[in-house]
Amino acid sequence: MDMMPLDLPTLFPLLLALLATALLLLRRQKHPKNGCCNVPKGTMGWPFIGETLEFLSPHRSNSIGTFLQQRCSRYGKVFKSHLFGSPAIVSCDNEFNMFILQNEGKLFQASYPKAMQGILGQYSLLIVSGEHHRKLRGIAVSFSAMSKSSPVFHSRIEKLAFSMFESWRGRREISFLEEMKKFTLSLMVKTVLSIDPEEPVAMRFLQDFRTYMKGFISLPLNVPGSAYAKAVKARARLSRTVKEIIKQREMTTTTPAPARTCSNDGNCGDGITTTSSGEENGDFLEVILSKHSSIRQMNDDEKVSSVLDIVLGGYETTSTLISLIVYFLHRSPAALLAFKEEHEAIRRNKGKGQPLGWEDYQKMDFTRNVTKEAVRCGNLVKFLHRKALQDVEFKGHLIPRGWKVLPVLAGPNLDSSLHHDHLQFNPWRWTEDKEIGKKTMGYGGGPRVCPGSDLAKVMVAFFLHHLVLTYRWKVKEDEYPIAYPYVEFRNGLHVEIEPVESHV
Repeated sequence: MDMMPLDLPTLFPLLLALLATALLLLRRQKHPKNGCCNVPKGTMGWPFIGETLEFLSPHRSNSIGTFLQQRCSRYGKVFKSHLFGSPAIVSCDNEFNMFILQNEGKLFQASYPKAMQGILGQYSLLIVSGEHHRKLRGIAVSFSAMSKSSPVFHSRIEKLAFSMFESWRGRREISFLEEMKKFTLSLMVKTVLSIDPEEPVAMRFLQDFRTYMKGFISLPLNVPGSAYAKAVKARARLSRTVKEIIKQREMTTTTPAPARTCSNDGNCGDGITTTSSGEENGDFLEVILSKHSSIRQMNDDEKVSSVLDIVLGGYETTSTLISLIVYFLHRSPAALLAFKEEHEAIRRNKGKGQPLGWEDYQKMDFTRNVTKEAVRCGNLVKFLHRKALQDVEFKGHLIPRGWKVLPVLAGPNLDSSLHHDHLQFNPWRWTEDKEIGKKTMGYGGGPRVCPGSDLAKVMVAFFLHHLVLTYRWKVKEDEYPIAYPYVEFRNGLHVEIEPVESHV
């Protein structure tokens, strides 16, 4: 059947309707009901892909990168873009970022790409929200608080550190980041599941976990042989392994254990120390298999996700943080000298061969400043994924409902208007500037601030205590940290090492 030609009088109402619809959409984007705010300026890039590839372009991690520099210069610290398949608001503004993170669950919600959800699983702390998130996060926070001052945990750190130093004997050069990944992963598997690194199940777990991790830094192509597909399969194998361990542990705990007599300080004489609440200070799996009502209702998949989240948090960011500290201390001789002097004083007071304790960590003031400054300069986490739950107005800007929101943590950390000599590694700024904690964002913020950050700081401090007293190191000149956006080193952080003559 032939189509009848449309003349101008017939087309006019249709064109008018299309124009009205376009104007309405534009008005909704730029003018909310009270007409006070506009969507930030910016560009949207290519269809669907938008500006994602430019946004993720690798750059030195102690900078915000060309993409952000150009757009902040052109549009301001808050601008619009199209990222990860969605229109997005990007913020490098400290006040704006704090507003986003403090209003988690009210105005904003975590919104990670579906490809990442395919690897993490539906119950990961990064994915879940609301009451579900509060329950799972509470378990992680409880374990972190219980473990950070535990002599058992401290002993594990030192034992693995000494074992690693022994493996370095006779070597003049090491790939430091690779060594730190071995150290932190072995420590977390021991801490979370009580599995020693040399056990067959541990070797299988470590291999699968590293394959699983590679999925985070690969293209989300779920085709046979791709890194992403391998990561999804590795995650499934990890899930089966953890479920098997859970089943074995539950079978063991059904048999009543013999009565144990513990002293007032919690020492039970068998290497396990009780907390003030009377719980044994065992591994993380013991915590999530306890009989607390908030944990009892967890299904096996939730338990698996909790285990993998804790291992992931303690492995990837902690190994990178130790490496960043070694890198920055090498480039700052004055900071390295002050750092070493602090640990020599602690060792003299403690006595040679005596294990470190919680009271020693509390004396490591400069070490904590070094750690915070390495986080500020190195930017372990460049940005976070959020989504607006409703139209939000703040500082003259409109964030439309449903848009992705990306608070860039590196923005405030490297903001010259907030930090004097912002590109300079200067641990002393953390005592000189009393407001610096409000101007930096190392571990996120609000209800989703990293639940294991305090535990990681103890791991870092205890390992570095023995490192600085056992070895000298020299970082090669062509090494520097790169944001992919995950932090890696240009050549894996190859470091020349030399034993110190005597351990103080």
